[in-house]
Amino acid sequence: SATMAEEAEVVRNFKEWMEKNEKGAIAVAAIHALTTMIKTSGASTIMELEILLKAAQEQLQEMKFEGQRSKVIQLTAACELFARHVTRTALDIGDFEACKQRLIERGMRFAEQADVSRAVIAENARPFVRDGMAILVHGYSNVVCGCLQHAAKSGVRFKVIVTQGQPECDGFKTASTLQEAGIPVEMILDTAVGYVIQEVDMVLTGAAGVCESGGIINKIGTFQVAAIAKEAKKPFCVASESYKFCRLYPLSPTDLPDAEKEQPPRVEQGIKIRQPPSDFTPPSHITLLLTDIGVLTPSAVSDELIKLYY
Repeated sequence: SATMAEEAEVVRNFKEWMEKNEKGAIAVAAIHALTTMIKTSGASTIMELEILLKAAQEQLQEMKFEGQRSKVIQLTAACELFARHVTRTALDIGDFEACKQRLIERGMRFAEQADVSRAVIAENARPFVRDGMAILVHGYSNVVCGCLQHAAKSGVRFKVIVTQGQPECDGFKTASTLQEAGIPVEMILDTAVGYVIQEVDMVLTGAAGVCESGGIINKIGTFQVAAIAKEAKKPFCVASESYKFCRLYPLSPTDLPDAEKEQPPRVEQGIKIRQPPSDFTPPSHITLLLTDIGVLTPSAVSDELIKLYY
């Protein structure tokens, strides 16, 4: 069927774009793929287009990322934002062809904005990184590395303490990325955060998704780092693109979307080993969110979501 063929094409376009843009953002790739689908689709009404987009979104959400953490939250947020664009544009413009043109333009513009959002965040984060600081980073995040590289380029001298980031141990990727940029780095065990917290001036992490409450879903251990930072009265800042703002409202550290939920434990030497991939850090533990639409307090996130969606 046409939908099946076009759906498969969406996934293919997505993967091609990701291969071309190694450091590219998942959301940008999704918008690219959806925009391309609108360009090439044989749909002749908005209704058909919306059905196609819904099907494509489901297919993108099914994708598996080998050896990486789930990207479902980002994908869903990007697809839902795009679907909002479609409905809005359809209401503004009655004529289907004109509407289709406008959607393609908007899609391209969204992708461009999303592309520069990391640079904007780095600029917004700049005043928070000061000479002589020790900054604690948990796991790997493109945005966080971008912020720190930008600060170092601007002549700020600081050091970074990186957690190992079990189970993927992506702290090593962070450490080598920052060291290449001439930033002094020290690595610690995930369990040593409490031990070093007094030396730390600020914690900076990324996010897989920013929830409606202003809390974040992120790599496992983030909540633990935040709890220790809060107890030691150290600022806990999150660098995140606004396209990761998602309409989720978790109520506890385990209240996560299916893709981020804990899988059954693996067994080694007869011992059950649990490996939850992500946790939820409540807004009460977050000082500021450094985003491309400004520096926000957690409580400002729901207002921004309303602006993005309505």
